[in-house]
Amino acid sequence: MTIQLKDHFTYKKMIRYTTPSILMMIFTSIYGMVDGFFISNYAGSLQFAAVNLIMPFVMILGAVGTVFGSGGSALISMKIGMDQKKEANEIFSFLTYTAIVLGIVLSIIGIVFAEPVSRLFGATDKMLPYCISYCRINMYGNIQFILQYMYQVLMVTAEKPTLGLKVTVAAGCTNMVMDWAFCGLLHLGVPGAAWATVMSQTIGGVLPLIYFAWKKNPTFLHLGRTHFSWKWLGRTTGNGASEFMTNIATSIVSILYNFQLMKYAGSDGVAAYGVIMYGGFIFMGVYFGFSMGIAPVISYHYGAGDTKELKGLFRRALHIITAFMIVLVVLSEVFAEPICAIFVGYDKDLLKLTTTAFMIYSFSYVFMGYNVFGSSLFTALNNGAISALISFARTLFFEVICVLTLPVIFGGVNGVWSAVIFAEGFCMILTIFCIFKYRKKYQFNSLN
Repeated sequence: MTIQLKDHFTYKKMIRYTTPSILMMIFTSIYGMVDGFFISNYAGSLQFAAVNLIMPFVMILGAVGTVFGSGGSALISMKIGMDQKKEANEIFSFLTYTAIVLGIVLSIIGIVFAEPVSRLFGATDKMLPYCISYCRINMYGNIQFILQYMYQVLMVTAEKPTLGLKVTVAAGCTNMVMDWAFCGLLHLGVPGAAWATVMSQTIGGVLPLIYFAWKKNPTFLHLGRTHFSWKWLGRTTGNGASEFMTNIATSIVSILYNFQLMKYAGSDGVAAYGVIMYGGFIFMGVYFGFSMGIAPVISYHYGAGDTKELKGLFRRALHIITAFMIVLVVLSEVFAEPICAIFVGYDKDLLKLTTTAFMIYSFSYVFMGYNVFGSSLFTALNNGAISALISFARTLFFEVICVLTLPVIFGGVNGVWSAVIFAEGFCMILTIFCIFKYRKKYQFNSLN
């Protein structure tokens, strides 16, 4: 049975509709882990650390995709809820064409500034060539990367979350196979991993583009004629500001983490942080996938003025996130060492450092789900300002303060690992405040 945005969403239907998005985010994380596995195990910790050092810059250049995906989804879903499908399609087409143009510009920037940015981030002379190589090669797939991120969300908006999952699986399998071929068989190291990523991004970005360009596709979204509109661009970027902030801030904070870790633990600390990011993305992917999957539903019913359904969606979402939180914390603590061993099992001391760090970091999942959902909730309600506030506080403001102060308080590297726990905890207080303040406006004031 096909689930539509206009349906009444029970717990069962919410889980069914969001499961493809959750699996999509988890699978995206898994094939990201494969990159890390092959680089670390076949090229060594130095090349692995180099990739983790330049990765924030690569992610910043692809962040446009999250803006247009989340921000565009909120606007398009609301327009559909208001029965304005013609304008929804025009917005969809406009965002696609704009993303391609911006992708070209950002790719050129990445190629030109790969070396100075690597030096700015603290790359040593030995790490520098690997940083530059990984960044420049990735730019050949940056347009596709942007489209992939954008369409992951818009596939859900088009009521085709399962199709989005299939595309992600196809892209992921491509990445895994090419990683094995380029790194495992041909021993190409960092360049091989980068080319594998480009090939997977091409699959993930181009296939949805072809699908939506196909005039007979069964969704209500089709690529076609449109026009430039500052209003659409402003609404989209405003709605998607939180997701953009999350990506930019995460990248900036990663740079700060790397600086602190180089100070307290050297290149092993940077490598350990890379493992946490790779492994942690699997667990975080559950929160992000659920929030991404339910956001278009919230936007639709908000546009349709169905306050009763909105209240129910909010209540049931909180209950589901609480259940996820319990499971994720337990799993992350139990499987910390096996996950870390995948990447750094060849080095006993590095494995010990990484496992300890992972187990400390994992307690942040207690608060993280509510913050991720809170930000996504306000994006879906087309309140980009509050969404951005939560994201800014969560991923930048509180984390910067904590990562700078806690190593001093706790006397070393464990303070770095603990920073995210305190940051997420402080942000949860802010999230609760924002929801309480706007509870009447959006009719989620009652949890009964």
